[in-house]
Amino acid sequence: MDRDTMKPLVMVVEDETALVTMLRYNLEREGYRVCEATDGEEALTVLAERNPDLVVLDWMLPVLSGIEVCRQIRRKPRTRDLPVIMLTARGEEGDKVRGLNTGADDYMTKPFSLPELLARIKALLRRVQPAQAKGVLQYENIAMDLTAHRVTRNGRNIHLGPTEFRLLQFLLQHPGCVFSREELLNAVWGPDIYVEPRTVDVHIRRLRKALNGEADADIIRTVRAAGYALDVDGGEADLAPAAAM
Repeated sequence: MDRDTMKPLVMVVEDETALVTMLRYNLEREGYRVCEATDGEEALTVLAERNPDLVVLDWMLPVLSGIEVCRQIRRKPRTRDLPVIMLTARGEEGDKVRGLNTGADDYMTKPFSLPELLARIKALLRRVQPAQAKGVLQYENIAMDLTAHRVTRNGRNIHLGPTEFRLLQFLLQHPGCVFSREELLNAVWGPDIYVEPRTVDVHIRRLRKALNGEADADIIRTVRAAGYALDVDGGEADLAPAAAM
């Protein structure tokens, strides 16, 4: 196999030519291959033809918005687990939450720090590489096959994005233990990357939605003022009467 084809392929979806040129130059200097799209429709066409390892996706795109591109990435089985970093001028908290809820794994606002973006790309690619550990993690009726990268509940296949998969893997390794947002950020996102604590809440909601069918009990427990736990009791409990998560 050609050594170049073994390099991770980063797809840049951005309509600002100067920014695309700058990102391509720096990504290639870091050892990545790069493909490009300048609008949302072209992005979906390129995705159908190529298999990128990660997408850097602008929100405000011609023809089709980055939000809609992200939605379609998550709908298709072939790209459902594709890591997406949303890069946009929209910096309001509500916009960040919307981007994460749509399926983005990370979110950076313009103007941005290039070293930070490169660090986030590196960290996200490192986290989504196939787990070195083999075997099955199980708690109650949830099973995670680390070899096949598959999750089931009561035999029903559960489709998770890469961040939700890592989050569930960590919780399965420590059932019943309550972890704060900061502890989950360090364990799942890594201590070298800054992610807002509210990001944890967004991914917990997405994990709950994926795990919990109509007849299933909520197996993720929210402990107010403390954090989250994988617990058969599920639901919400108070450890401190005042502050809320």
